[in-house]
Amino acid sequence: MEKKSIYSKPVIFSIVAAVAVLIGTFVTMFLPMFTEQMHPKLINLKPYTALQLAGRDIYQREGCVNCHTQTVRPLKAEVLRYGDYSKAGEFAYDRPFLWGSKRTGPDLARIGGKYPDEWHYQHLANPQAFFPQSNMPKYDFLANRKIDAKEVEKHMKALGFPYSKKEIEQLKDMTEMDALVAYLQTIGTAVAKKNIVTFDESMVEETSPLAGVPDAIKEGKKLYMRECAGCHGQNAEGNIGGSLRDYAEAEMPDKDTFLTVANGIEEAMPGFANKLTKKQIWSLVEFIKSLKPKN
Repeated sequence: MEKKSIYSKPVIFSIVAAVAVLIGTFVTMFLPMFTEQMHPKLINLKPYTALQLAGRDIYQREGCVNCHTQTVRPLKAEVLRYGDYSKAGEFAYDRPFLWGSKRTGPDLARIGGKYPDEWHYQHLANPQAFFPQSNMPKYDFLANRKIDAKEVEKHMKALGFPYSKKEIEQLKDMTEMDALVAYLQTIGTAVAKKNIVTFDESMVEETSPLAGVPDAIKEGKKLYMRECAGCHGQNAEGNIGGSLRDYAEAEMPDKDTFLTVANGIEEAMPGFANKLTKKQIWSLVEFIKSLKPKN
């Protein structure tokens, strides 16, 4: 009597085929997910500190992720506006990911270190003082709320992040505003910062090509109110940044002013070369010069 092969038994064959496919799927797809190579970490990436993690929790609680993304896609327009595109290795400690899907507000993937701490404190307390058209709510109430140190310690343990008792004790004197600012200042810092567009001295005229043009001063004033008033004051009297009235009185060379506005000052002032055209920057220079007292 001829022995029947497995191919003549459809039910058994289907079960064996399904098991073979499942084993192959597990070996080729799911097993590699648990290997270290599938979870790369950037060299500069560090686990969150207790204060930063507390800020991240507040960021989620207040729904910041509903209006702000944290991913720069590898598209020219996005890279020019926000900075270097996002890398998988910079999210190794994020649980859950806060990539977001809606940009009611700007992307925050490269916000860390872009502005000084004081900028964030004032901006969170009153966004409209910096950007009058902003529909972002005020978070000044966070400055009056103390951090729950015990709750933060539980989160540190759950995520396996290193911490010390001293670090936890220090949280007792910190506010939720302190924590949120600390978190914002660490976003994207694992990726080396670089300006996509910069100007060097050879690219800039010694004197403003818009000198004496009234329309340039008007345009510069509009740009100032939109981009600079939050840091330098509504009347250029100084706030987080210095007084531009004093700067104008010092009669700095046009070229130096242009390069400062275009390229910024590290850890103190962002550059605007990525955001404004050369003509717009010169208009800003003309407005700053116009602040000099007439006498």
